[in-house]
Amino acid sequence: MILTLDQMTEAQNAVRQPLFADLRGDIAVSFEFFPPKTEKMEETLWDSIKTLEPLEPRFVSVTYGAGGSTRERTHATVSRLVRETTLTPAAHLTCVDASRGEIDDVARAYWDAGVRHIVALRGDPPRAGERFVPHPDGYENAAALVAGLRRIGDFEISVAAYPEMHPEAASVVQDLDNLKRKLDAGAHRAITQFFFEPETYFRFRDNAAAAGLSAEIVPGILPVSNFAQTKRMAEMCGTAIPGWMGRLFEGLEERPAARGLVAATVAAEFCRRLYAGGVREFHFYTLNRADLSYAICHMLGKRAA
Repeated sequence: MILTLDQMTEAQNAVRQPLFADLRGDIAVSFEFFPPKTEKMEETLWDSIKTLEPLEPRFVSVTYGAGGSTRERTHATVSRLVRETTLTPAAHLTCVDASRGEIDDVARAYWDAGVRHIVALRGDPPRAGERFVPHPDGYENAAALVAGLRRIGDFEISVAAYPEMHPEAASVVQDLDNLKRKLDAGAHRAITQFFFEPETYFRFRDNAAAAGLSAEIVPGILPVSNFAQTKRMAEMCGTAIPGWMGRLFEGLEERPAARGLVAATVAAEFCRRLYAGGVREFHFYTLNRADLSYAICHMLGKRAA
């Protein structure tokens, strides 16, 4: 990657002065939530939504469980976002365990509810450890799903990208080819799986550009509020966790306040380094909690309207 003059100046500023001194707030953000299972979880979710809403995100996405297991709850959450907030919701939709007709019906229901943005994913198998097998009458992959959505309506479509390569991909080249098929089918942008080293993103961005991909690739940021949980999630999707990060969180299991301070510091510095490299769009995996994402946005100069 060749840095522009502005990026070189920004990188120098990041070294010569306090990391977060007088940042311009010229970033765009989006947030991911998951549909709540209980009344208490729903209260936490909507408290988080109300906290983050004044930051005027480009969109907020709502996940869709394996095999469509949260279909009704996802739809209910997305519909409430349309009715009760100023936010632009993006509903996740997967290919797992459903026919094309069933998936198309869900997409049309979202359209009828006023939803114009879909995060189109192949999806994970409903049972851990199994390989994905397309439904006999279903969409065989995310690229086919994107093409199907484009036939239904003028959706804005986001897809997934894997800066450390999808666990099932045979090679980096094959993985980039798969991303290209999704974009060529009509997707507008890619959002990456979470990662923990800025160089991982920059390398992936450069490889994508060399492969002729010009669409926006938004880094997915997972603030580490619970290291043990993050480690389990990382193992499932093939994300590497730096050794120093594990050592940093050692001994904080029973000290949530201290753990939160460490988590905010690590995530904010990580985003600051991405910013210094020219990144201006961030997608936060909130796990339905607002504080860490809100703090990071604040430090990057993104303030409530």
